[in-house]
Amino acid sequence: MRLYHYPFSSNSRRAALVAVHLGITLEWVTIDLTQGEQRRPEFLHINPSGVVPVLEDEGFFLTESHAIIQYLASKTPGQTLYPGGGRARADVDRWLFWNAQHFQPAIGIFVWENLVKPMTGKGSADPAELRRGRERVERYGTVLDAHLADRRWIAGIGLTLADLAVAASLSAAAPADVPLTEYRNLRAWFAGVQALDCWKQTAFDFRGNAVAA
Repeated sequence: MRLYHYPFSSNSRRAALVAVHLGITLEWVTIDLTQGEQRRPEFLHINPSGVVPVLEDEGFFLTESHAIIQYLASKTPGQTLYPGGGRARADVDRWLFWNAQHFQPAIGIFVWENLVKPMTGKGSADPAELRRGRERVERYGTVLDAHLADRRWIAGIGLTLADLAVAASLSAAAPADVPLTEYRNLRAWFAGVQALDCWKQTAFDFRGNAVAA
């Protein structure tokens, strides 16, 4: 299998975290977003949306990082990240969709305003956007923090895709100045994810360069 990715992308890291944790061997193909490689015809041919990551598996191309991690887990015998079915899997799915729809977009406001814009010469952060981001982080951060008050992992059944998916959204939380100080349970949970080998092995600096293979 081949993964088209960019190390600085939290969406790419989501797929990388799961692949590394499951011990899946991938061919890694870097798509340099800073050079516009995502807009080249050859990449748009495999993903017309022009975003990373994209997983290629024997002629099958899968986009959307949350779908990719479900696929990777489903192809791995004996894995425990993605429960076999019923309510346990539905609960994990619930948090994947919650992350994609609510939490990651909230975090993304700070990443864009405080990191991407300065790095790409698009100007300084917009105070109105930061206020909007703070409102959204407060809304959804409060939900996750309360949920984690009595559990170590999000789904309450051990480490799952939900933990790796949501944590990936926080990859740049510190340098992007995401306001997380008041969420004690969330921060304790995130520290637990950061202690995992797969997190350490997919680390990157904030120039978009991989720190570990």
